[in-house]
Amino acid sequence: MPHKRNYKKEYARDHASDSQKKRRAGRNAARKIMEKKGKVKKGDKKDVHHKDHNPRNNKSKNIKAISRKKNRGKLR
Repeated sequence: MPHKRNYKKEYARDHASDSQKKRRAGRNAARKIMEKKGKVKKGDKKDVHHKDHNPRNNKSKNIKAISRKKNRGKLR
């Protein structure tokens, strides 16, 4: 029988650090920029891709809207 996940421990380990919070805020900001430009909208199954893989670099030349499948697949 598999063990029960400890979500509190996972959050503390993976998501609660200041650097991770800043990276998440950068990704959210990029999404908001693309929503304002009309490139993405809620529920459209698109991700905002950072060409240089730095989520805090939200310059217009660095971000673009692509499909979830492509962004989460072999692009890395």
